[in-house]
Amino acid sequence: MMIRRDFLAISSAFAAVSPLRGRAETGRDALTFKPGVLAEHLRKGATVFLTFKASWCATCAAQTRVLEKLKAENAADVRLVTFIDADWDTYGRAQFATRMRIPRHGTLVVLKGDEELGRIVADTGEEKIRGLLSIATAAARAG
Repeated sequence: MMIRRDFLAISSAFAAVSPLRGRAETGRDALTFKPGVLAEHLRKGATVFLTFKASWCATCAAQTRVLEKLKAENAADVRLVTFIDADWDTYGRAQFATRMRIPRHGTLVVLKGDEELGRIVADTGEEKIRGLLSIATAAARAG
């Protein structure tokens, strides 16, 4: 027989895990950049939508709101794209960011293999971000 305490514990654990599981299944969550994660996904042939953002950046927050809206509208297509968020304060001056010529936080870049397919710097316009996301999804569908 299940007692109330056990029921509440199990229910709480399920509630905590369920939202995470649902978001992961949609493929809309971004991975957090760590050394090696970008290279690993590109090596596997993934199309990567890389964002350089900072928690204090208003432009980054606006870009994130637009991007999340667009991801929700295009859930099937965005599952094909790997989203990676790089923290500007940690990686903005890292060697890979310098090689990629990332000028500032609020930079969005689409990559596939060794090729950069598109980039937006400090633009929050929905149409511009929609265009970059379309480039990413088209490249991902192409294989």
